[in-house]
Amino acid sequence: MSNKTILSVAVAAMAFSFGAKAQTNVQTFYDFGKDRNYVTTTFEMFKGDKFGDTFFFIDHYYNSTDKNLRQYGVTGNALGGAVNGSYFEIERGINFWQESSLKDLSAHVEYDGTTWGQGTWCFGAKYFFHSQDFSKTLSLYAMYERFRGFGEADIPVKFTAVWGLNNLFGVNGLTFKGFADLWGNNTLWADGDTTKWTFLTEPQLWMNLGSLFDGHLDIGGELELSYNFAGNKGFMCNPCAGLRWSF
Repeated sequence: MSNKTILSVAVAAMAFSFGAKAQTNVQTFYDFGKDRNYVTTTFEMFKGDKFGDTFFFIDHYYNSTDKNLRQYGVTGNALGGAVNGSYFEIERGINFWQESSLKDLSAHVEYDGTTWGQGTWCFGAKYFFHSQDFSKTLSLYAMYERFRGFGEADIPVKFTAVWGLNNLFGVNGLTFKGFADLWGNNTLWADGDTTKWTFLTEPQLWMNLGSLFDGHLDIGGELELSYNFAGNKGFMCNPCAGLRWSF
């Protein structure tokens, strides 16, 4: 299960609270991790409404070194490759009680899908914390997960934290954001070991270029830290450099 879930938390929170129009952006990353060296593009959208909020994203992976592409003569660096896999999430927060004392608590449902025949339904709740000006935000999720396309987990739960800090260290336009996921995921490794849990976090640091490009462009990157994730046993660290364009 790949998961990016890099929600623009502060912007999304303000959209949710003030009924703003949908927030969308496109991100492009180059992955410098061991045996990675490929490009990923991400398109994401968030929109709040009087019944809750909707968020989705889709990742496309341009890994031209993949053996499945070599039969077509696609070689060389990743910038010359084609999409050889995609992952998406669509999430709905349900909140009919936005004027009550429980306004920060939402019911939550999501579906995570892949082009390699796997998918996951998640059902649960989300609680949203924020500073008065929404410059600091934190969303905590607790969910029951139901896999499709591969074996069920012995512990079918998923916990997620999503955070955002705007104008970090008082620097205008500097944003620290990201997510952390922990989920039950039975995995039998080639050496006979079995693991019950997978962990993934992707903190990002972005700097907005201000008046250049009318404030639409950010430059930065992310650090993917994982444990027992995507067929890799144990801990992995994959740094990425990226650009983000907000519409």
